[in-house]
Amino acid sequence: MTIQTTRLSDPAVRAFVTAVNNHDRDSFMELLAPGATMADDGSDRDLADWVDQEIFSTHGHMEVDNESNGGRSLIARYSNDTWGEMRTRWSFTIDDDGRISRFETGQA
Repeated sequence: MTIQTTRLSDPAVRAFVTAVNNHDRDSFMELLAPGATMADDGSDRDLADWVDQEIFSTHGHMEVDNESNGGRSLIARYSNDTWGEMRTRWSFTIDDDGRISRFETGQA
């Protein structure tokens, strides 16, 4: 069963999912701490390139099925125009200012 985005526990993660689903690149980038990093399937990637290719130019969308670790770990059905839908895992590191300093994703 899908968890409504408004019910996600962690405010930064909730804002992340909202920005992805609203295709709001500006709001998404504001959530990230300076120097934020990310990894996809265990490999570090260039965050700006990955975000453009996997989320915003391909209409990325997340349906969250499960959250854990205080809302900082998700299992979600992620879809975009390139890959279709897949079951994915997401984990987030949030800094002291409430911004995302790192996120990791991959197939679940």
